[in-house]
Amino acid sequence: MGTKSRDGVSRRGPNGWLRLCLMLSMLSLLLPGWPLRSQQPPTISVNVKVVNVLASVRNKNGEIVRNLTKDDFTLEEDDRPQTIRYFARETDLPLTLGLLVDTSMSQRRVLDQERSASSTFLDQVLRVNKDMAFVIHFDREVELLQDLTSSRQKLESALGLLQTPQPTQEGGSNSPGSYPGSRRRAGGGGGGTLLYDAVYLASNELMKKQQGRKALIVLSDGVDRGSKETLASAVEAAQRADTLVYSILFADEQGYGSGGGYGGRGMGGMGGMGRHGGGRGGYPQQMRPDGKKILKRISEETGARLFEVSKKQPIEQIYDRIQEELRNQYSLGYTPDRADAGAGYHKIRLMTKQKDLTVQARDGYYAER
Repeated sequence: MGTKSRDGVSRRGPNGWLRLCLMLSMLSLLLPGWPLRSQQPPTISVNVKVVNVLASVRNKNGEIVRNLTKDDFTLEEDDRPQTIRYFARETDLPLTLGLLVDTSMSQRRVLDQERSASSTFLDQVLRVNKDMAFVIHFDREVELLQDLTSSRQKLESALGLLQTPQPTQEGGSNSPGSYPGSRRRAGGGGGGTLLYDAVYLASNELMKKQQGRKALIVLSDGVDRGSKETLASAVEAAQRADTLVYSILFADEQGYGSGGGYGGRGMGGMGGMGRHGGGRGGYPQQMRPDGKKILKRISEETGARLFEVSKKQPIEQIYDRIQEELRNQYSLGYTPDRADAGAGYHKIRLMTKQKDLTVQARDGYYAER
């Protein structure tokens, strides 16, 4: 019951006040202009752009440096100093790997070696239910042999399918392993090496949809013939997908002889400058693009490295070094100081204050509109 004060005004008891508060709350929901609702601060949604950079650091002896802190780094975007707001020494983040294997005729002598080493690498680096990988081969077509999976058995089966094309072998858009965006070069025979198309499609169709650490490993001699994409567009696709592209160069000079796969109608050149005409026989060595420079550009501009297979550096050792890098990376993040920087490419420069250390990281990113 209510009580009366000295001035005769009726005062509500506790239950009465509860009913009044409930009524006011219901009215505030029904009436948009109700004063109680207008007293609440407005909700403002702000999209903050964060640029993430993965980096590996080595000393002058080429050894991985694992003990740096945020204060050991300096970072610039378009020559403007940036504040590193996020920092971690990441060794356990989920990893997405793509294996791109050149199966053109110029690689036929080293294909068994590539298959065996790749199988061992995937078996060692992939953690079940945490990391995933896919396998693509490219020659006169780009074909997905195994989509993203953490199953070592499926990846092993895909590697077993790697083979150089036969003159009578024809693949179509409905062939096993084809996927949206896959490409095939017109013409029969063993000609064609769609390197740029392979990097572009793997980045744009598969890697772009993934989160976390991402890396492609390309096994090739670096010479493209017949791609629709250019070298520049392939690199850009990998950069937009935040994907490292490690290159393993297999240069088998004996693979370029008669029937070595260099006959054909076109050959992609450096820098994406188009195709250069050629005869139907083998291309003389002086007319071939420098595959090493091509692979080096792809790797360096995406923040990775080029390795060259040799007697002193077998592929098994190269895979060990790639695995070490992938497991020992620094993760840095920053918010660009200019909100109006606009879309397009922005250059990144990441350094350490210790001058004798070498930083390996991507040199820029593409901002979306």
